[in-house]
Amino acid sequence: MAEIINLRTAKKQAARAAARKSGDANAAKFGRSKTERRLNDTRNEKATRDLEAHRREGEDGEAPSGD
Repeated sequence: MAEIINLRTAKKQAARAAARKSGDANAAKFGRSKTERRLNDTRNEKATRDLEAHRREGEDGEAPSGD
């Protein structure tokens, strides 16, 4: 004898599985872990600080214009 299944529940499970598959594909394509994002942000901040540290100041204490 066949097992009785609820079609509404089966449809919901199929939809969840499809959404999970789509989400996993997007995560593999575009996603970065939180650690990777933090590392990238930290590296960018350090590069900005290092660049600013090498900036020359004018007589008035501000960076000279490019003129």
